[in-house]
Amino acid sequence: MDKQYGDRRQSTPFNNNQRSSSGAILKIRLENFMLISRLSLASGSISSPVKTEVSGKSAILTALCVAFGCRAKGTHDALVHVEMNNEGVDAFKPQVYGDTLVIERRISHFTSSTVLKDSQGRKISNRKEELRELIEHYNIDVENPCVIMSQDKSREFLHSGNDKDKFKFFYKATLLQQVDDLLLGVDTNLKAASSLLDELEETIKPVEKEITELLEKIKTMEKFEEIHQQLLLLKKKLAWAWVYDVDRELKEQSEKLMKLRERVPTCQDRIDKKLGEVESLREKLTNKKAQVTCLMDESTAVKRELECLRQSVKTQAREKVALEEEHRHKCNNIQRIKDRVMRLERQIKDIDEMTERSTQAEQSEIEENLSQLKLEVEKVKASLSSLKEEEKMVTEKASAVGKEIAHIEDKIREREKKQRNINTHINDLKKHQTNKSLRAIERHHRRFKMPPIGPLVTLANGNKWASAVEQALGNLLNAFIVTNHEDLITLRGCGKEANYNNLKIIIYDFSRPRLIIPRHMVPQTEHPTILSVLHSENHTVLNVLVDVMGVERQVLAENYEVGKTVAFERRLAHLKDVFTIDGYRMFSRGPVQTTLPPVLKIDSIDLEVEASNEQSEIQECRRQKRDAERQCTQLEKDLTRKELELQDLKNSVAAETKASPTSSLDELRLEITNSREEIEEKESSLQKLQDCLTEAELKANELKAAYENFIESAKSKVDVFEEAENELKEIETGLESAETDKNHYEDVMKDKVLPDIKVAEAKHKELQAKRQESNEKASIICPESEITALGPWDGSTPAQLSDEINRINHRLKRESDKYSESIDDLRVTLEEKEHKIGRKRRTYQSFREKLKVCKDAVDSRWKKLQLNKYDTASMLTWGFNKRLGKKGISGQIKVSYEDKTLSIEVKMPQDASSRGVRDTRGLSGGERSFSTLGFTLALHDMTEASIRAMDEFDVFMDAVSRKISLDTLVDFALEKGSQWMFITPHDISMVKSHERIKKQQMAAPRS
Repeated sequence: MDKQYGDRRQSTPFNNNQRSSSGAILKIRLENFMLISRLSLASGSISSPVKTEVSGKSAILTALCVAFGCRAKGTHDALVHVEMNNEGVDAFKPQVYGDTLVIERRISHFTSSTVLKDSQGRKISNRKEELRELIEHYNIDVENPCVIMSQDKSREFLHSGNDKDKFKFFYKATLLQQVDDLLLGVDTNLKAASSLLDELEETIKPVEKEITELLEKIKTMEKFEEIHQQLLLLKKKLAWAWVYDVDRELKEQSEKLMKLRERVPTCQDRIDKKLGEVESLREKLTNKKAQVTCLMDESTAVKRELECLRQSVKTQAREKVALEEEHRHKCNNIQRIKDRVMRLERQIKDIDEMTERSTQAEQSEIEENLSQLKLEVEKVKASLSSLKEEEKMVTEKASAVGKEIAHIEDKIREREKKQRNINTHINDLKKHQTNKSLRAIERHHRRFKMPPIGPLVTLANGNKWASAVEQALGNLLNAFIVTNHEDLITLRGCGKEANYNNLKIIIYDFSRPRLIIPRHMVPQTEHPTILSVLHSENHTVLNVLVDVMGVERQVLAENYEVGKTVAFERRLAHLKDVFTIDGYRMFSRGPVQTTLPPVLKIDSIDLEVEASNEQSEIQECRRQKRDAERQCTQLEKDLTRKELELQDLKNSVAAETKASPTSSLDELRLEITNSREEIEEKESSLQKLQDCLTEAELKANELKAAYENFIESAKSKVDVFEEAENELKEIETGLESAETDKNHYEDVMKDKVLPDIKVAEAKHKELQAKRQESNEKASIICPESEITALGPWDGSTPAQLSDEINRINHRLKRESDKYSESIDDLRVTLEEKEHKIGRKRRTYQSFREKLKVCKDAVDSRWKKLQLNKYDTASMLTWGFNKRLGKKGISGQIKVSYEDKTLSIEVKMPQDASSRGVRDTRGLSGGERSFSTLGFTLALHDMTEASIRAMDEFDVFMDAVSRKISLDTLVDFALEKGSQWMFITPHDISMVKSHERIKKQQMAAPRS
């Protein structure tokens, strides 16, 4: 064995190179059994598990008893796993279990189960009858002490001084008790059967008396035979009169059937004509649908091109407005620069005049003021520079916002296009099989006992939980509900008519009121369940969802994180599944937590939900666009305000410069020169901008004209498309009318012409069968040749012949009033009673013979049992002396089957007296154990079993007795060849080694 069980258990395997015989134990594995938490033993032909200073070794035998069917008390959550060899000619169902058979018994607190497995570990059976058959096949009776010698049985025998207890032990171990009980049971049953047979023979004596009375009546009524002969002749004629009457009716029916069959070709010609019209219209419909599809594609392309032109016109208009605004802005800038130049020139002129009038002191003061003004100008220029940078940032931000607006507009156009495609797909799906099925149901509504309910797809619309509800209900949304099986057949026929063969139908009682679900039977959570978000006025729909899907235990969550918390962390009672809006499904079954990702589905409900989401996104994009436009407008206002502030600063600088009489003339002239150059540059840029503006106006006009021309050309294509749609509707109407006419003629053929022909053919066949039956009946009464021999048929009808027969019957009745029964009835009754009596007599005689055979067999077996009893007692004494002789002890066993006692007399070699010990309690512990061993081996020598086990057989032996006992046991086991398991708390190192011997030392339980 492995060393994982600790150092205290040692493994000294004497491995057998040959595989054990059939029925031998190959391996025992225990889990949580008694004191053992986990143990695995691999057995050989002879195994000796040893366990020192600890308890629990006997649990192995207890586990074997439990595995082979004994009841287990006082334990729970335990496992006993036993593997048996199933090879050889004595194998148990080798074609089913293979070369290894596994018995696995699992014990829980409330129940236990036994499973039989094959060599691959597959479960074969869990029936007790299979285990009982296995036990009987290998003769493994765990209650037999020769198979399992437990501590209790060994101790009971060692400490018992009662001869009757020893006899019971011997009688049971040799299976004589079982044979005796079986023979007693058979003898009791034979006596009961003999008594029952006597009672049955008494029941037939009244019938024998009735037979004698019937014979006397028959002799009296034989004189009426002549009258019966005349009556018999008339009955023969009556029988053939029925045949001739049916021949006349059969001829008339054949003529009628021929006329009806002539109507079939006319009706079929009309059906074929209408069928040709239907095929022609269907071909036209297919072509027209293809044309409409092409026109739809062209229309979609036209709409797309129209949208592009419209966007181009809008874009060009926006560019034109922007250029006009820029042109106006630059004109204003040029005008402001010109005004500034004029102010500077006036300022220079004023300075020149002031210079001429100023004095030297004033000149110094002016220079000082000029220095101060220069400082202020520098400050203003710094402010101007910061404002220009701020203006640049605002301009860049406005440009980014404009790009974002353009991106949002492109996104809006894409969303609108996607929405149109989805709406088109939704319209196509709405024309699918469901609508056809509903029309078929409407046509056949009178055939339903109650109108069917469905489809349930409308339950998933109208709220934010629609997608989650759809995922939870699945294909149940396309289901219909009917009240009985007849309505189911009718509805399935409607589905086939609409080519909807996979129609899901649920049968439910419409009269059942709405189910009231107790609060403690639903999950206690603040999140809604599917049942709470579904709204239906029909209680049957909600009842079906509760019974079929369990919607009251399915919870809805906003997103994945919330669903994960509800499904796995809170451990809510009665929670079945959690579904999220984004398509996740979460559930836990025991310790296993499962999360299923969203499943994409393309049907009408998904598309409607997607279209709604796209519409919401479009609205959101439009709102973002409006916000961006407002932000852009605000930025433009800020830019204008900053420009005004800049202009004010420039004006203030100019004013201060003008007010200062000490300003430098050179600087002013330089500024005037720069301003004039700037004016020339801006006028050049303004001219280019004017050219761009003119070009933009021309381009905008061209795009507008192209847009209007394209609208005119698209209008003609739309008219063609509408005309094609109208033609398609006319073809569909004509096709429906032709199909209606065809169905009408088919119904006429089906409901009138063919049924009449079938009725006529059925009646014709019925008359033929009646004629055949009448002919057979008449032939039974007499052959037709006898009637022909009487001469030509005189035309008598069955009624005439019946009247004549009645007259003769009345005459016969007057003659035989004193007898109520006819002679035929009496003869039949006599034959029946004789047959009944004869059958019963033969049956009872057969029973007597079988009972005698059984009685003789039981007596023979009783005699053999008595002989076997005495032979068994002699063999037991011989075997007992043989085993004791190995230690120099002699003994004798006396068995009294009359008194049911067994006495053992042992004579020790050291006892000088000739008297032996009659009570084993007078022996020492070792002598008593060795005597028990000798007695047990003598019994083992007379029995057969695939496995044997002995527990603490040497508990009271000394070392010498133990050595002799072990050698004796090992030699005996090797000689017999079956598997033995010896359990002892003592050292077994003195046991000799052999390839078929395996010694094992076990660790403490729970180690």
